[in-house]
Amino acid sequence: MPIEELTSEGIASQCPGRENVSHEGPVRSASRAHRSRILGTLSIGVIALLALSACGSQAEAEEPEAAQAEAGGPEAAEAEEGETEAAEADAEGAATITIEDDHGTHEVSTDPQSVVVTDNRSYRTLEAFGVEPTAAARSLMDAQTHAYAEDESILDLGNHREPDLENVVAAEPDLIINGQRFQDYYDDLRGLAPEAAVLEFEPQPDADLVEELIRKTESLGEVFGKRDVAAELVEELQAEMARVQDAYDGESTVMGLLTSGGDMSYVAPGPDGRAIGPVFETFDLTPALEQEGENESHGDDISVEAIATANPDWLLVLDRDARITQEEGEEYSPAAEIVEESAALADVSAVENGQIVYLPENFYLTEDIQAYTEFFRDFADTLEAAE
Repeated sequence: MPIEELTSEGIASQCPGRENVSHEGPVRSASRAHRSRILGTLSIGVIALLALSACGSQAEAEEPEAAQAEAGGPEAAEAEEGETEAAEADAEGAATITIEDDHGTHEVSTDPQSVVVTDNRSYRTLEAFGVEPTAAARSLMDAQTHAYAEDESILDLGNHREPDLENVVAAEPDLIINGQRFQDYYDDLRGLAPEAAVLEFEPQPDADLVEELIRKTESLGEVFGKRDVAAELVEELQAEMARVQDAYDGESTVMGLLTSGGDMSYVAPGPDGRAIGPVFETFDLTPALEQEGENESHGDDISVEAIATANPDWLLVLDRDARITQEEGEEYSPAAEIVEESAALADVSAVENGQIVYLPENFYLTEDIQAYTEFFRDFADTLEAAE
């Protein structure tokens, strides 16, 4: 840069945006004041250094702005920061936990994107958790009980007799909750959705049914991060169980019956008896009839005379048709009508004293922790009223 240009005007022209830079004592005044050339040269050097310093400071100030402009401005920087936070949140949401079911341990996502459910004992629990399945066996649901039943956005897997397993593929699940009537399709489901975790929590042969319901509920609470809701369901069940245990005298005889198609069937005490059978062990109930069962699903044949001879103090009755037949529009005989209007049972202690507990109408289609809670509540109410 020529010395002549190192005036305040020259500096301004070389450093855009620094028009207001000024310094006392311009160089041209040195010769007029007879100052030495050395002093003038020194003054020029100082001015030059100040000019360069000013330009450098300006460049540093402009550098972040240029970087922001290149990246798209402050808005782009904020957007990039938001994307980073979202990515971190996604990474946290994609975490897995180890869950143990009937088949071993599984690594299950804590934020499954597509859930397929075939196990009717899990529907109401998942509803309580706020889980929306992509596919489920809606044809097996009780429309009066389940919010899912008439939700057309949920792919229908049909029923266990004629399942529509193509909808499993269409759902592209990363988690399948299988069981009960669909238990035989476990291997098929694994083959159709090899990337999905398939969980089953079926009551084990040597385990208490109620404890198995609790295991299922708590495990699903772990999967979906709803431990508090699961705990509430378990506490409600245990509260009604305590009432039954306190009210039952330990001596009164009990018999389980299942009604269907206008007939009565015998439900054997123990794990082989449908729904009611396992409850004998849960509460240490005294059976009115010691007869082994052969038909776990629908009970065993028994004559009204055999029931009358056993003369149970209490009857626990499951109405199989209460929901199924009504929904299909077929002729229906309620369990209360079949049992209480039978002339052969008129003198049976349970009938005479009104000590009959009918399981919830939706029980045959639900059999979940909520259904057993209601069953035990009704049993406790009747036991306490008889004291």
